[in-house]
Amino acid sequence: MADTDGEKWSPRRTAGLVGHPAAEAVMLQAWASGRPHHAWLISGPRGVGKATLAYRFARFLLANPGPADAAVPHETLDVPPDSALFNRIAAGGHSDLLTVERGVDAKGKVRSGIVVEDVRRITEFLHRTAFEGGWRVVIVDCADDLNRNGANALLKILEEPPRNAMLLLVCHSPGSLPPTVRSRCRRLALQPLDTDQTGAVIAQHRPDIAAEDAATLARISEGRPGYALALAEQGGLQLFRDLIALCETLPDLDIPKAHALADRFGGPGGAGPFEVFQALFNWWLARLVRLGGAQAPAHAAEPLDLVPGEAALIARLGAAANLDRWLELWEKTGRLFDRGDALNLDRRQVVLNALLALRTTVRPPRVAAVR
Repeated sequence: MADTDGEKWSPRRTAGLVGHPAAEAVMLQAWASGRPHHAWLISGPRGVGKATLAYRFARFLLANPGPADAAVPHETLDVPPDSALFNRIAAGGHSDLLTVERGVDAKGKVRSGIVVEDVRRITEFLHRTAFEGGWRVVIVDCADDLNRNGANALLKILEEPPRNAMLLLVCHSPGSLPPTVRSRCRRLALQPLDTDQTGAVIAQHRPDIAAEDAATLARISEGRPGYALALAEQGGLQLFRDLIALCETLPDLDIPKAHALADRFGGPGGAGPFEVFQALFNWWLARLVRLGGAQAPAHAAEPLDLVPGEAALIARLGAAANLDRWLELWEKTGRLFDRGDALNLDRRQVVLNALLALRTTVRPPRVAAVR
């Protein structure tokens, strides 16, 4: 398979991990004890580094069968990126590592969730003897995608794990999993990185991005470097700038510019940018509710401009409607985007409807003339 830019910094291929030394230390200590827990639930916001940590631990386990086999104590989970083992895992060719994700249906389309058939691969995998005599490692990315039957099938595996088997469940929202699954895993929660750490990850993987743009991506992603890189890949920063520029025309709304923005999401190539736009639109509405107008908490600090003029725009729009109207808009556009995905609606029309709903929210109500 030819490399794309996204694959170059995918968790499977990423050697280092920034910002989570405490989590790595917990895993290393568990391994050094000689009896690490057979299942780990690695949770945290989307894009914070959960899958990268899972692959780091998987590589480490496969390179180091046990503490008794180590010539010297290990202080990190590092595995040399030029080693044969690292490159085999990066290429998806290690016989003792299985990654479970959403499979495809009979029509070749990616399923909406991880189903029983996907989980059965874990059972078959773990019933085999390790090809290289050490660990057998399973990464479920992500466990949020398990449907009910898939989760029940996974529970049976967690209840009776075979020897030298390790399951690493990547999870964005642990509450979405059955309590019985959560209770059989050791929990490890990752927190967002700070802006400098996130900027460092962006600079490492995308040195072509200007420092100022990298800092803006770091702030928009709120400490989630994986999300920041995804934004960069899909032109998310320019989309955000264009969204703010369009919102500055409110309450009138520049309709030709709105159509021009919506037209970017049509056609086969518009699906990725459309997904990014949805996330940015809903996130910025939530930011506006938190920071804008009279409904903002009295202790809220003056919002930092993510792009020039954004703070003033938040203050102006936030004061144009009360909290109830903003929350109504946030819920309405969220449902609109969900229906657009579920029903495969015209992406351009979905975007226009969201922008028109925003215009309605900030326009002053019309007063009927008194006769």
